[in-house]
Amino acid sequence: MATNLVVRNIDESVVQALKQAAAAHGRSAEAEHREILRASLMAKPPRRSLADVLASIPLAGADEDFNYRP
Repeated sequence: MATNLVVRNIDESVVQALKQAAAAHGRSAEAEHREILRASLMAKPPRRSLADVLASIPLAGADEDFNYRP
């Protein structure tokens, strides 16, 4: 395991929600906190570069199709 993490000045309503979630999942508040952090940080899809995003846009026609002159 890595290191300890101390989080200060947490609103009491957040602490209570954490404890309730932990109880619902049958684990300690500390274990629930670890799982929330793990799930939120590891579940994100990898970032794509702008070039990859632009390259994934399907072709919609020729440039001439978009030259509008009334």
